[in-house]
Amino acid sequence: MDVVITTVGEVRMIYDESIDVHSLGTPCIVRGSHVEPTEDGCWTADLSPVGGPVLGPFSIRSLALAAEVDWLTRHWLSPSR
Repeated sequence: MDVVITTVGEVRMIYDESIDVHSLGTPCIVRGSHVEPTEDGCWTADLSPVGGPVLGPFSIRSLALAAEVDWLTRHWLSPSR
């Protein structure tokens, strides 16, 4: 897991349960994306909550989740952001 701490003390990470986020202070957890099914049974990853694109469609949910994490890691989880 990558954790970015900015010079003003903001902590940015892609949430998972491998660490207790409360150990970093009082968390403010916000949604970075929405992985949702389409009407035709495919999946998309909508990254608009962090100013990103809609990725997909993907044939299975796990592909949409992997694309979501990849995009967030490369474009949002950046020390220079």
